[in-house]
Amino acid sequence: MNRFGLKRRLAAIELLVLDVDGVQTDGGLIYGDNGVVQRCFNARDGLGLKLLQQAGLELAFLSGGRGDGIHQRARHLGISHCFTAIKDKAIAIAALQKQLEISINATAYIGDDSNDLVVRPQVGVLVSPADGCKPLRRIADLVLQQRGGYGAVRELADAILRAKAN
Repeated sequence: MNRFGLKRRLAAIELLVLDVDGVQTDGGLIYGDNGVVQRCFNARDGLGLKLLQQAGLELAFLSGGRGDGIHQRARHLGISHCFTAIKDKAIAIAALQKQLEISINATAYIGDDSNDLVVRPQVGVLVSPADGCKPLRRIADLVLQQRGGYGAVRELADAILRAKAN
């Protein structure tokens, strides 16, 4: 896809759905002695998400993983659409699109692994961090320069905001 076509599609985004592990984090999971899983989120990514909210975008977290930390991060950022332990991400996105009355073409998704491949028909723009799995990078509309957990979400937020500004 040419740059102009992608920029036009990014400008049309109304809903950004984000995977968590490997996108908002580096994919590492720390298991505490009490069995609680801990994740490390990137603060700059969080600011990028706040900027998207200020621009009027709907945001959603969609994870196959579990853990209250994901919900705590969503609450901290004021994101009300937070779904964990999701088995079929395409079905979950379709339900959210219907609820919010947002079209496929106005939806972007960022994921990093093979369980994210199923969303391709359900989104207008599919994005992968630089370290996403090869099959996902191959079909993504945009492969970012940054790795998951190291500014990939901020890079995407900045690209969307730039596209909307022009």
